Amino acid sequence: MAAELTYQDVAEHNTKKDLYVVIHDVIYDCSKFVDEHPGGEEVLLDVAGQDATEAFEDVGHSDEARETLEAMKVGTLKRKAGDPKPKAAVPGAVSPAANTEGAGIGVGLYAVVLIGGLLAFGAYQYLQQQQAAQSS
Repeated sequence: MAAELTYQDVAEHNTKKDLYVVIHDVIYDCSKFVDEHPGGEEVLLDVAGQDATEAFEDVGHSDEARETLEAMKVGTLKRKAGDPKPKAAVPGAVSPAANTEGAGIGVGLYAVVLIGGLLAFGAYQYLQQQQAAQSS
């Protein structure tokens, strides 16, 4: 049977050689994976001994990453009064898509300004040539 640990127990495992994280109330020992983590060891050390659910889900880990995580499972979290609330309510929930509408409008605006500037320059050149032809 898997161990049942409290937040206080998990918090004691917060070093590179002894690193536990909580994801969706499941405790994982990531100590042997720190050097292999594609995002770098700092990412894991930042959440060592803590609830890493939000950080884990925000990145959008692959199915392979989730399988690797399963192999590191050491137990479940035993919640006590006063413990921090879970950071994500639904395990496996997809994080909301990033809002990219503002970026699209900005690029479109630059395109309109650039094209408008080119048209104005072309019209100016045309009028200059017409004026020079009339003067001659």
